[in-house]
Amino acid sequence: MNLKSTPANLAKLEKIFEEAKYILRYEKGTFNSGYCVLEHKKVVVINKFLNVEGRINTLMDILPSIALEEGFLTPESQKLYRQVIDSRDTAEKTPGGEEENPSTETPA
Repeated sequence: MNLKSTPANLAKLEKIFEEAKYILRYEKGTFNSGYCVLEHKKVVVINKFLNVEGRINTLMDILPSIALEEGFLTPESQKLYRQVIDSRDTAEKTPGGEEENPSTETPA
């Protein structure tokens, strides 16, 4: 999913975590992936030095990996959440996240 890097879109993603009762914190630290998720405490810590685009991409990476109760989300948040999950599922099905074009040629 290609989400524009705007503060408004970042706020929409942050709202999903808030509605799902996750605490989002922007902290400095040595994160290999730019973030850390503490599942049992429902805390997500993101590298505070990431720009808006980095924060959006990081939140989109995290969403499919956490247990989220969609019933707690507002309809707007549910729609965005489904788009993120569906785009992640599509990207995982094909290598490189692009459609596969089966070739009719046989290698010689």
